[in-house]
Parts: sequence; structure tokens; C-alpha cells
Amino acid sequence: MTSTDVTLSPTPSAAASPRPYRHYVYAYPHKTAYRALPREQARLRDLWADEPKNALSLYFHIPFCEVRCGFCNLFTRIGAPDGLATAYLDALERQAAAVREALGEGARFANAAFGGGTPTYLSATELERLCDLAEGGLGADLRAIPLSVEASPATATADRLRVLAERGTTRLSLGVQSFVEAEARAAVRPQRRGDVEAALGRIREAGIPVLNIDLIYGIDGQTERSWTQSLDAALAWRPEELYLYPLYVRPLTGLGRHSTATTGAAGSDRSEAAWDEQRLRLYRHGRDHLLAHGYEQVSMRMFRRTGAPAAGGGDYACQTDGMVGLGCGARSYTSTLHYSFDYAVDMHRIRGIIDAYTARTTREFGHADFGWAMDDEEARRRHLLQSLLQAEGLPVAEYRARFGTSPGEDFAEELEHFADRGWLDAAAGPEVLRLSPEGLAHSDAAGPELFSTAVRRRMAAYEPK
Repeated sequence: MTSTDVTLSPTPSAAASPRPYRHYVYAYPHKTAYRALPREQARLRDLWADEPKNALSLYFHIPFCEVRCGFCNLFTRIGAPDGLATAYLDALERQAAAVREALGEGARFANAAFGGGTPTYLSATELERLCDLAEGGLGADLRAIPLSVEASPATATADRLRVLAERGTTRLSLGVQSFVEAEARAAVRPQRRGDVEAALGRIREAGIPVLNIDLIYGIDGQTERSWTQSLDAALAWRPEELYLYPLYVRPLTGLGRHSTATTGAAGSDRSEAAWDEQRLRLYRHGRDHLLAHGYEQVSMRMFRRTGAPAAGGGDYACQTDGMVGLGCGARSYTSTLHYSFDYAVDMHRIRGIIDAYTARTTREFGHADFGWAMDDEEARRRHLLQSLLQAEGLPVAEYRARFGTSPGEDFAEELEHFADRGWLDAAAGPEVLRLSPEGLAHSDAAGPELFSTAVRRRMAAYEPK
């Protein structure tokens, strides 16, 4: 589950009290900062020529869902009519050929993920083909590396799960959002609890080692009591992971078009403040409830059951290692360029981008379309962001070894603001930079304050489409 928020105000002063829910930072910079790249400067073979390729992350994006939830601003469309899924897999195969040629010899993948959209919208046979593309097309050994797959209750069928388990899936993430049917309807996610429970039963029967359940707080009408009902319903399945997401209302989404009526989150300053308070209250309640039930906090959103296996690749570091993304909504990372295809939220624009993707030839996949050039300053910001927003924090020696300076030297003003607000853990000691519990609660405010001026300007100039 991902989200975008391109309304970024200037960095507040230390005395200011920023809104706690400004922007979910799952990647830096966001795609809304990307711009079209000159084709002659973005040939994949040149971009990857001098990159370390011994521990890459592989991502396949499947842009299809059976329904589109009211809060969703993912790059996805409803359904895949008239052979579109087959055409899309054909295009993925052509892109895989172009990418493998660009990577050259010696590329090794340390982990893999199928996301979307809903990858399990594909049939069991189509999922087999997707795994074949990862293995035969790109040389990833899915049974030897961590493989994470996203699913919805309606598509977590026994035949699909059997394929995924046999092909080496180590983690399956199920988007539930709420076990309370009235709340699911309020979030424009029509589902019956019985169907959700049945899907969870099939996942456990499939024997996939790590089950993650996504839940959302901040839904219209949600209370601590109903929130606890969803938490306890999830805990009954003893998931290895739980993600607690705050609800966001984004432009061009279903809720975005009807935000005043459905969430009370738009309109007056008072309603905005009340919604912020509701989300913070529910976050703290959910956090404390999971901690009391044997879970440890990994980030603001992620909680892992104590003793459960970690689902990530041990030799992959998101701060430094590259990522290879295939599919029209995927992004890729090299040390000098982050790139992707065009980005949209509006359904009509998304359909046009998917159609253009499926029409590409192998040769046309040999260059990057949209991107952001990463310089040394942006690399420092990304490293700090991706480390500081994790509960364990950032070892200062690790940062110093990579950049020759300390975070305190490079981001003195920003970190001073964090300390003034009580967002830094003073007990962590000088060699670890770590957020306090209150800092973790405000991760969606802290992250955007570390964005560079250049990224802010690009994101502010982006016109949602």
C-alpha cells in the first residue's frame, strides 16, 4: 500500500507544530519530483554499466485490481479486459529482455517482490508465467531469496496461493484495512468479514512463512472500540507482521472527490485538526495494543511479532543497493538516477499509460523515461530518511563511513528542530541517531522536513493527473 501527498509547505520553524500527517515517505524522492529524461542520456546500459550489481532488489508491478478502494491512489486500474493481462505479461517479457541485456553479466538479486495493484489478480497460470519471467527472464532464484507478494482477500484463492508457495514466496501481505464491515464500506472497500477470514485461513494452509495484515485507522466513524475489534481479529491469526496505516485522502481518489461527506477531513481548520487528533489517538492505541500482545515496533507503520522471521534480504541495504523495477508503475534505482515510467492517479490516464506500455517493443524498453538525478546531497538525505524512520535508527558510524561526515554536520538545523520537539531519543547515545516514541508517531511530519528544496519545488509544481 502506498500513498502520495504533493502539498508540501515550507519547512516549519522549531517553534511551529506541524501537522502530524503530511506525507508518507516510502521512497525519496517521490515520483512527483520526476521529470521526462532525454532519451540519449538515459540508456539503461549506460546507467547500469558501472553500478554494483551483486545485491539488487527486483520488483514486478501488476497494475490490476478487482475493485479500486476509495482511499487508493496506487497506479492501478479495475480489471483487465480483452486479453490485457496477457498483453501486459508479454510486455513484461520484452522489458525483462531489455533489462537483462542492460545489466550484463554478474547481476544477482538479493530479494524480490510482486506488487501493484494486486498481483494475485492474475490467474494461477499467469502467476506461474510471472515467476518464470523473474527466473528465466532475469535470472532471479526465487526459491533462494526472500519473495514478498501483495494480495487481496478476494484473490487469495487456493490455486493462486499454491503457485506462490511452490515458487518460493516467503511473505504474503493481505490488504484487509478493517474487519468491521461498516468501516470497510466507509473506506469504499466492499468486503465481508467472512470472506476475509476465509482468505486468511487459505493463506495459513498454504504454509507461506510470513503473513502480513494491513489495517487502516482514521476511517469515518472509527473509534478505539472498533479499532480494537479489527486489531484483535487480526491478532487471532498470529500474523508475523502487521502494518498500521493512517488514512489519507488524496486528490483524484474516490474519497478525494467526496472527502467532506465521507471523512470530515476536508473543510475547516477545526475538522482537519480533529481528524489529526483522531488518527494520532488511534495510532497510539494500536501501537500500545500490539506492543502489549508481543509485537515489536519496526517503524511507525510496521510491527513484527517477537521471534518471527524477518522477511527481508539480509544482504540487501535499501540505502545503498540498487533496485530493478519492471512494469508500468515500477521504479528503479541506481546510485545516480531514480527512474520510472509516467505516473498518474486518474483512471483514464492510468489506462492510457498501461496501453502505451503494452505496445512497446523490446528496443523501446532500453531507456528510462522519467526520473530524478541523485547527487551527493540527495544521497545523504535519502540515507538519513530511510534509516531515521526505522525504529532502530541510524548508526552514526555507518553514515560517516559512507559520506565522511556525520548527520549532525549535514543536517544540523533539521535535527535541532526534531530535538526541540522531543522527536529524538536522547537516551540513544551519540553513536545512534534514533527517533523517540513521539518522533516515530510523527514520522509523516518528520520525513518531509528532510526533503531538499529542489525536491519540494518539483513536487509543488507537479499537477496531479
